[in-house]
Amino acid sequence: MNDSGWTDLAGAVGAGGVFLFLIVVVWQVAATWRARMLAAREEQYKKLAVKYAQLLEDNVELHRRTLDELTQARGSIASMEKMMREIE
Repeated sequence: MNDSGWTDLAGAVGAGGVFLFLIVVVWQVAATWRARMLAAREEQYKKLAVKYAQLLEDNVELHRRTLDELTQARGSIASMEKMMREIE
């Protein structure tokens, strides 16, 4: 090979190395971006789970209060029925 052949070969290898380097950089940037997106999604799921737990606790408390009020209403109705039967 003459000097021109070696120069062309060195240029081709250099260009190939640059392209390979750029591919690796782009690949790593994409992988980092994907990892950040997954971490953000995981954080959103955690926040959603905490919110769901709080809503569930609120719902249970509301249900308990409703049952207490219903029990009181039944007691009042029963005492009114008893009083009405005694009047008749």
